[in-house]
Amino acid sequence: KPCPLCDEAKEVLEPYKKRFILQEVDITLPENSSWYEKYKYDIPVFHLNGKFLMKHRVDIKKFENQLANLELQND
Repeated sequence: KPCPLCDEAKEVLEPYKKRFILQEVDITLPENSSWYEKYKYDIPVFHLNGKFLMKHRVDIKKFENQLANLELQND
């Protein structure tokens, strides 16, 4: 379905695309029903490395800090 907030988030994250892998999940698919029940009113939702990070809009400072922390751990 059209998701303007998702599109906006992808644009904001575009400059970082070489530093992480964006995996989109369609919560309307039957196999993702648990995600749908949890987040149906809160899209988009962002997890980083399997942990909840933020929802609705990209908090770029929070994203940059968490991404930098992960990169330091992996060096």
